[in-house]
Amino acid sequence: MAGRAPTAAVGTVGGRPRFAVVVARFNEAICEKLLTGALAVFETHGVAGDAVEVHRVPGSFELPQAALALARTGRYAGIVCAGVVIKGETPHFRYVAGAAAEGIARAALDTGVPMSFGVIVALTEEQAWARAGGAVGNRGEEAALATLEMAGFLRGLKGMAAPRGSRRPRADRRGRRR
Repeated sequence: MAGRAPTAAVGTVGGRPRFAVVVARFNEAICEKLLTGALAVFETHGVAGDAVEVHRVPGSFELPQAALALARTGRYAGIVCAGVVIKGETPHFRYVAGAAAEGIARAALDTGVPMSFGVIVALTEEQAWARAGGAVGNRGEEAALATLEMAGFLRGLKGMAAPRGSRRPRADRRGRRR
């Protein structure tokens, strides 16, 4: 069953963080709607247009590699990954969608840079359009909101002091704990 994402707990972004949107070209017309939705969210939440970079890749399968490469530059507070995978007559779509989901999750965990899965996985083109600004919402908007929320969450953690007594013991030069 399809549904809408929960209401995001995102305020106006402070400072001057940079974000990237990696968007697939396969199913380009639908992907453009996802991109438009993501960019509108950044604007609404106070991220300057020149602080959001758009990078295009051939398809959803390539999203994780591009997102990982961008994250490793250290330039971005978060990365939105947007694409569309529509079921055809073979199970190929399962492999593409699964690889995209697993790859994006792994890239985010490996780098610590928030990345969102704004990839529509649909059985029909009509379902995909409904999720790109139609009756079921816009997955590009939802992905941008998730990225903003996670970037804020992680920024907040960096500003928190560790509770007293929770520090890890240090090691001396010989590797012994003090």
